[in-house]
Amino acid sequence: MSTPTADRARASLEDLRTEIAKAVVGQDPAVTGLVVALLCRGHVLLEGSPGVAKTLLVRALSTALELDTKRVQFTPDLMPSDVTGSLVYDARSAEFSFQPGPVFTNLLLADEINRTPPKTQASLLEAMEERQVTVDGTARPLPEPFLVAATQNPVEYEGTYPLPEAQLDRFLLKLTVPLPARNDEIDILTRHAAGFSPRDLGAAGLRPVASAADLDAAREAVAKTSVSPEVTGYIVDICRATRESPSLALGVSPRGATALLSTSRAWAWLTGRDYVTPDDVKALALPTLRHRVQLRPEAEMEGVTADSVINAVLAHLPVPR
Repeated sequence: MSTPTADRARASLEDLRTEIAKAVVGQDPAVTGLVVALLCRGHVLLEGSPGVAKTLLVRALSTALELDTKRVQFTPDLMPSDVTGSLVYDARSAEFSFQPGPVFTNLLLADEINRTPPKTQASLLEAMEERQVTVDGTARPLPEPFLVAATQNPVEYEGTYPLPEAQLDRFLLKLTVPLPARNDEIDILTRHAAGFSPRDLGAAGLRPVASAADLDAAREAVAKTSVSPEVTGYIVDICRATRESPSLALGVSPRGATALLSTSRAWAWLTGRDYVTPDDVKALALPTLRHRVQLRPEAEMEGVTADSVINAVLAHLPVPR
């Protein structure tokens, strides 16, 4: 089987976005964000009200990419071993053997991650950063590709455990999944009236349109996307400006600057260019940086949001030509 070219890989990923739209209506930015995360080997935090198709979005992505997917419903009584796996005693051999947990997959859907205590949330840290799980002193590599898509509900805080900054920083992107526009909602109801079932994506016509080989070829092409010194300086200036904002107690770290560089390159390549422009940086600034800043309590009380602070930084910084 021949190795896919960069152009074919780009076309396959464009088809991927079209294919997902057969099941998920009106969430193109979230779909694009998931594709960018796959290209950057990053993880995604999906935030939205219940019933806006966050879970369906991830399932549709795995179907269109033909990836192995597992779903974990995070609850207050979930244990770390329920995610990573554990040693199980085999009475017949009188030995312990490792039973892999659901994290051993290509696409892990961590549903309502903020409903489980910090100890269980932290069980994903090694998997997300090192792409391995260590149990009883033995490191076990995870499959490739590997992506964590975690969801959380922004409007219900009772019985939740907010993710600490160190774990939020492990997510490449934080994507908001809004309520659909009126026409999109009519389209959703029309599809359901015609027999669409979110539990049967095959019947909806979803099929694999991109492969792991396409993803590898795309990643190689993204790594060759050039970034001028002026654009690199622009990324650094954006991140440094957040550290000096009077509305923020915590600005963007150098890891966040690196993440913005990666996502900007992926977006530039997806749009058909082999170089990054300031507009690419602006397009990915909000989803890449919004979860890496921390508001001061007084700013939060005045209605300031992370998005508004980042937008203000982008509006005031000079754009390189």
